[in-house]
Amino acid sequence: QVTADVHGNSVAALNAKGAPRLMLAGHIDEIGLQITHVDDEGYVYFAGIGGWDSQVLVGQRVVISGSKGPVRGVIGKQAVHLMKREDMDKVSKITDLWIDIGAADKAQALERVRLGDAGVLDASVLEFPNARIVSRSIDNRIGAYVVAEALRLLAEDRPKHAGVFGVATTREEIAWTGGGARTSAVGLEPNVALVVDVTHATDWPGAEKKRAGEHKLGGGPVLARGSAVSPVVFDLLVECAEREKIPYSIQAAPHDTGTDADAIYNALRGIPTGLVSVPNRYMHSPNEMVARDDLERAARLLAAFARRLDPKISFIPA
Repeated sequence: QVTADVHGNSVAALNAKGAPRLMLAGHIDEIGLQITHVDDEGYVYFAGIGGWDSQVLVGQRVVISGSKGPVRGVIGKQAVHLMKREDMDKVSKITDLWIDIGAADKAQALERVRLGDAGVLDASVLEFPNARIVSRSIDNRIGAYVVAEALRLLAEDRPKHAGVFGVATTREEIAWTGGGARTSAVGLEPNVALVVDVTHATDWPGAEKKRAGEHKLGGGPVLARGSAVSPVVFDLLVECAEREKIPYSIQAAPHDTGTDADAIYNALRGIPTGLVSVPNRYMHSPNEMVARDDLERAARLLAAFARRLDPKISFIPA
């Protein structure tokens, strides 16, 4: 059974009458752009939706969701040949950039786009050696994929007790402390929740492992441990990973996690929540990279966790 709500969240239920009620959440929104102005020459100006490093935007192709269909454009900036020497090393701001959609003037541009239209980078999926996947929006379409794959595994070997609700949530990139995850949690009233997102891989040159921990592509899912994460849920995840021989690493999260877990754990009267992350290189860029093995392992871990639950389990910390 699949349903949707007014915020665009999609919910797939498996064994809906089971107990306890387990919510599996992965957000499907991605960072993007929103049109703020069109000048007399037909150039389109924009603001960022979500957290952008403006340097990665220069020269990128974009697709704008126009009222009459997709509109393609390129992000422009003053060419380096025309810059003053003192400006060459300065970081470009989003306000220094524009989108060229090939319009001759403002009227022609506004026939194709409107103020407030949203867009995304036009970057396709690539398969790399060693089962690497490269794409935009890996943060966090792969979270929704892992949830869907876990549901598939559970449909083949159903949990004895738990009712499982897979949720593709929205608005995480702009409101991770609220957004679609909170409204979904309020609507579903789960007894426990697992959030699937990405975290920074630290196997690239110069990564600060002392700050972010040691998480590598192909090293398995990353289990968060911190103030937003239920210690009971964390311990159960570790137990399931070790029983299933799934490699994993642990990430300290002393404050907010920056994920849907922050919206869910203190919803209603409090929902015991766990966070399972997939190591991701080059986050919030057109070419994020993950390992396929980590996706499969994360899905297996979620399925094992669901099968571990029974109605007598207590999430009150000892």
